[in-house]
Amino acid sequence: MSLLPRKHVMPSYHGGIDYAELERLDISPEEVLDFSANLNPFGPPPKVIEALCQYLCEPHCHCKGHIHFVQCKLRPEAISHYPDSQARQLRQRLSEKLGVKEENIVVGNGSTELIRLATLAYFGRGDRVLIIEPTFGEYKVACQIAGASVKKQQLSAENAFQLNIDETINLIRRHRPKGIFIANPNNPTGRYLFQAEFEKLLNASQDSLVVLDEAYISFAENSWSSLDMVKASNLLILRSMTKDYALAGLRLGYGVANEEIIAALRRICPPWNVNALAQKAGIVALENEEYLRHCQAKIKEAKQYLVTELSCLGLTPLPSEASFFLVKVGDAKAFRFELLKRKMLVRDCTSFGLPEYVRIAPRTPPECQKLVAAIKEIIKDRRRINS
Repeated sequence: MSLLPRKHVMPSYHGGIDYAELERLDISPEEVLDFSANLNPFGPPPKVIEALCQYLCEPHCHCKGHIHFVQCKLRPEAISHYPDSQARQLRQRLSEKLGVKEENIVVGNGSTELIRLATLAYFGRGDRVLIIEPTFGEYKVACQIAGASVKKQQLSAENAFQLNIDETINLIRRHRPKGIFIANPNNPTGRYLFQAEFEKLLNASQDSLVVLDEAYISFAENSWSSLDMVKASNLLILRSMTKDYALAGLRLGYGVANEEIIAALRRICPPWNVNALAQKAGIVALENEEYLRHCQAKIKEAKQYLVTELSCLGLTPLPSEASFFLVKVGDAKAFRFELLKRKMLVRDCTSFGLPEYVRIAPRTPPECQKLVAAIKEIIKDRRRINS
């Protein structure tokens, strides 16, 4: 008897450092400037680091927020006890910040876990789910795991990947999907739906679970609040604290919806899905809104610098209302590799169906200057080879 897995589930490719690739190239991960991951480039709030040190260390430890695992006196119970499976303290803080009830919030091991939970809770074999592409690949993967059928609306570079809401509504009426995934701002395009547009879509989707993925909402221009819409029986809002507060190594996200949807997700959510350190970091991060606002301003400046400099090089970024943006470079795979040899990383968008584009997320101003200098080198080298 042969034991075979299901063949229809294909993994999704993501940005970020590929450690095996760097090992083959003999490059240390610490040397790489990563412009491929859409994260806060200024790192976690310093108070989060201090709080994690205090959580891990004995009261009489003198590390003063700079933990050293050899010298520090660690509290065994900090990692020997199970975390709160309901993440109650974190949900309480989120409730206070967002102005919604705790019963309307679920916390996940990153928003990707919540995408899979929503799909497993609501979709099954034969159900149709509408996905607007190019977009985050995990929506499709989650649907494949659940056995659902994916219907696609394909956006075009000809109109800068702007969503045509009327076309979306026509597809909804034609296919009557059980679920709809909307990333707002969208990844990788950075395009952002305004409130009136989304309300129009939501009103046309009364028989569908609408998953509004706002992972990058903190870095969107002229953003609007969707939280008042959770009263709608069919809306699930997803957000990522990983992106806002640079907690990618801990994984932390949350969902907001009516109590019925949240209860459905909790019924299939694994116990202890969010570790104790992630919960602690999330609680403290929410108390550092001033830090986030400071980072938002700096990221906006860095984006503008990159847009201006790349445009001068003939690599004009596409319109984007998010911090990240697409750039048409020709052969994205080759362009990425040329930068990686210079210890810089951008996102090759071939996996999004965009083999001529890379996605770039701003980092600190000095790092952005290094990226521009490296791209100038690549352009110069290409001109010399072609001359």
